[in-house]
Amino acid sequence: MDEQQEPLEHWAARRERRRASDRQITGRRRAEPLDPNAPGRAAHLTPNTPRLLLELDADGQWVPVGVADNAAEAAAFLTG
Repeated sequence: MDEQQEPLEHWAARRERRRASDRQITGRRRAEPLDPNAPGRAAHLTPNTPRLLLELDADGQWVPVGVADNAAEAAAFLTG
């Protein structure tokens, strides 16, 4: 079946399977720079930028749980 003709329900199920597998790969914690000019999550480019700490809840939503002062504190959160 062509992707253009795929029913929405099939697409949504396929997308959810992909997102579930991505969650397994990326883990249940994230740290995002609070500086809007910071380039993504590249800690080596902005090591002193504060980061928002996020955890995945039971519903699959990213929930803020704190703030790290720098990349080193964020790394400790991610591995702890």
